Amino acid sequence: MEQLETILNEISSQVWGVFMLAMLLGIGVYLTFGLKFFTFRKVTSAIIMLWQGRKSDQEGDITPFQALMTALSATIGTGNIAGVATAIALGGPGAVFWMWLTALFGMATKYAEALLAVEYRETDDQGLHVGGPMYYIKNGLKGKWNWLAVAFAFFGAFAAFGIGNMVQANSVADAVQTLFQVPPLYTAIILTLLSAVVILGGINRIAEVAAGLVPIMAISYIICALVVIFMHYQEIPHALGLILKGAFSGTAAVGGFTGAAVWAAIRFGVARGIFSNEAGLGSAPIAHAAAKTNDPVQQGMIAMLGTFIDTILVCTMTALVIILSGAWSSGVNGAALSTLAFETSLPGIGSYVVVLGLVVFAFTTILGWSYYGERCAEYLFGTKVIWPYRFLWLCAIPVGAMSKLTIVWLVADILNGLMAIPNLIALVLLSPVIFRMTSHYLRTQ
Repeated sequence: MEQLETILNEISSQVWGVFMLAMLLGIGVYLTFGLKFFTFRKVTSAIIMLWQGRKSDQEGDITPFQALMTALSATIGTGNIAGVATAIALGGPGAVFWMWLTALFGMATKYAEALLAVEYRETDDQGLHVGGPMYYIKNGLKGKWNWLAVAFAFFGAFAAFGIGNMVQANSVADAVQTLFQVPPLYTAIILTLLSAVVILGGINRIAEVAAGLVPIMAISYIICALVVIFMHYQEIPHALGLILKGAFSGTAAVGGFTGAAVWAAIRFGVARGIFSNEAGLGSAPIAHAAAKTNDPVQQGMIAMLGTFIDTILVCTMTALVIILSGAWSSGVNGAALSTLAFETSLPGIGSYVVVLGLVVFAFTTILGWSYYGERCAEYLFGTKVIWPYRFLWLCAIPVGAMSKLTIVWLVADILNGLMAIPNLIALVLLSPVIFRMTSHYLRTQ
């Protein structure tokens, strides 16, 4: 097992190496410039559309608002708490700047993914609207590129069990046991039952729960973080200074020399930013393809807000709490660092904020990714696979909650990275379609 773990670690480091991170960030930059900074200029318009998108009588299965909340339910997860802490612990405060940069360019990637998902979506045997990278590869590129669609669906169907299920269940069980001394078995039973109630109802029930739960959990977490931030309001300029300085000169605690420290800030900032908002991985457009809309551009605009909310808002809150509390230089890592930061500023309360945040974020991730995996499996095997897939999904939750997941995590990490490759190729090859549709939308407004 140790030898297998070593091999998987090496494969994972190659998949998520410099080339992959450069591709994910680089394509975001390419799309941003190709769109002439459309995603920066239209944030206000997108927010208005999101608010109006709470109701819709257009073609689709769920409202545009529910589509974004479903995507956010899968995206806002343990990465917003543990992932940000890891980036700061390993890359210093400067990593936060590179997370921001990744998110700003990632908005164009998310916009493009959702636009293509709606433009090339299909209706399945059950009358539901299905889409995502496998469908825009199949219907947009066609012919010799179909194998890429199959590859994406294969990687997505299996990666979901790790990144969106077992790893999340394990995080919940571990957090609840640490703070409340609840045995993992009890957590596993409750988590499985709650998940079953939602998942067995399909996309409509997932979307309803996401639309109700995601705004509450995100706003609650942001409010708790703002309390801590305002407690240290005099230190905010200093914290921002650490972030900007660390982004270009590094942090002494991180590397033995400046170059190493700067590279650590870039590497961990970009990596954790991408893990957090999933721009370029191709997961979110699967949810946006189900939106009740006849305008791919407008749904793309709503989709790009997901990256902004996830990284610029939620991740920034975690980062500022960690830096302002002074916990970032403690040597602690992961969720434990976030817990220490909140507990330092809010004694007796802070740890509950982090644990409850982890539990709710992880639970919604399980719901969102169940839909992603199901749609990937459906692309490969048809609608007959839906109910067996849901059953396997629910069975995997207790396994994840009660197991050590080193191997599972590594395999999922590799498959998650491999998902991005077909999607990124499609985004580049279909970029003329993205630019043309956007230009047409601007001319007709």
